[in-house]
Amino acid sequence: MFKLLIFAVVISSALSDAVIELGDSDFDSGVAEHDTVLVMFYAPWCGHCKKLKPEFELAAKSLISNDPPVALAKVDCTEAGKETCNRFSVRGYPTLKIFKGGEMSQEYNGPRESNGIVKYMAAQVGPASKELTAADFEKFLEKPEVAVVAFLKEGGSLKPVFEKVSDKLREKVRFGHTSDAALLEKHGEDVLVLFRPKHLKNTFEESSVKTDSTDRAEIEAFIKENYHGLVGHRTTDNVADFKAPLIVAYFNVDYVKNPKGTNYWRNRVMKVAKAFAGQGITFGVSQHNDFQHELEEYGRGFVSGDKPVVCARDAKNSKFVMEEDFSIDALQKFVEDFSAGKLEPYLKSEPVPASNDGPVTVAVSKNFDEVVTNNGKDTLIEFYAPWCGHCKKLAPVFDELGTKLKDEDVAIVKMDATANDVPSGYEVRGFPTLFFLPKDKKDKPQQYQDQCHMFDVTPTVLQGGRELDDFIKYLAKHASSELKGWDRAGKAKKTEL
Repeated sequence: MFKLLIFAVVISSALSDAVIELGDSDFDSGVAEHDTVLVMFYAPWCGHCKKLKPEFELAAKSLISNDPPVALAKVDCTEAGKETCNRFSVRGYPTLKIFKGGEMSQEYNGPRESNGIVKYMAAQVGPASKELTAADFEKFLEKPEVAVVAFLKEGGSLKPVFEKVSDKLREKVRFGHTSDAALLEKHGEDVLVLFRPKHLKNTFEESSVKTDSTDRAEIEAFIKENYHGLVGHRTTDNVADFKAPLIVAYFNVDYVKNPKGTNYWRNRVMKVAKAFAGQGITFGVSQHNDFQHELEEYGRGFVSGDKPVVCARDAKNSKFVMEEDFSIDALQKFVEDFSAGKLEPYLKSEPVPASNDGPVTVAVSKNFDEVVTNNGKDTLIEFYAPWCGHCKKLAPVFDELGTKLKDEDVAIVKMDATANDVPSGYEVRGFPTLFFLPKDKKDKPQQYQDQCHMFDVTPTVLQGGRELDDFIKYLAKHASSELKGWDRAGKAKKTEL
């Protein structure tokens, strides 16, 4: 046990050593020592930084041996790197920036897990496409990811187009090119071939597809259309590639420990997907543990057993769940009904309150139209989270506001956005988020924003504070009709004796 502990400490130390620690005194000289450096500006107390740290360290260990190598560095913005962080306009944590030749090159906008960081940064260095000889061609195809190879004829018209395409897509696609005579004889001249990873080989589609187009737009479309095949392996790294209408089978997808079992279920999904090829539906398989948050959005919670759980989203982002146990026939019927628009959307909702007579009306997904959209009143709605400290502080103010306005033509409403689906049109990124809806313009929710966040203001954001008087003044000013108890300036009207 003691030996295992020592081994774990050694491994952890080795990973940490792979990331270079820089500060104000050595930052410029440190980044200048490497052709390309990815720098993480962080704060030790930051939760997102703590989550990124082990992924960053794993990526650093891998990228040291990249050809050419990429260095990863970190700067503590609260201590030794304060001036450096100010110099590079670091406003939040973690902030990642790419340095080349000792100078800031660009913001890092890639994935934040180790494999994604490695792939993104490897694409930032060296040529966009690797030149292949007959000797290393097969080795290039051995990696467990898609490879796109150009077979270039001397003086052909594909080369200049391929160079532009590979440079544009280098961050997402692994490119190779060759002019080897034997390879051209086997695969063709001036053609582009997309090779699918060998671990995804199946009987429902070819292991490679090719195009002889020399049109840049056509080649880009060809790569995009064929990159993930009939049923792609959808991961946290490539999730943005899978557009709705989308059907996903969630199960224990593991191509390292259980490739045979993984493909057993994927092949069954593929059999159904094959029947719907060309109909605009995207299919994917995902590791259920990696997408627990999505499954919870579908009301599925923890997935047990070996069989896949199937969920879908249509072009309007409505959610659907296959209730039957997985089988080819059940999936076939589910996709047919999904395609025909016959399925009832899944709506995550708390039960409708038995009584809703409090000072603040409670909205849930199932009664949202009734208490918000079609209530015939101006409405101020708060989307909150039960665990949110700011929401807890706001609660008594909101209750008092509801009591003060009980005789006005204004509804004060709240909704737990963690237990209910937020309707489209309401962008909720944090808690609490408030919207004002004039009674005759319910299709255009207007975000209510604190004065202290004025840097976030857009034309649809309306300003106000979070004290009782702030809300009353705001509603008095923006109400469709003047309030009974307050004038437009928010001053209480005198009551007649």
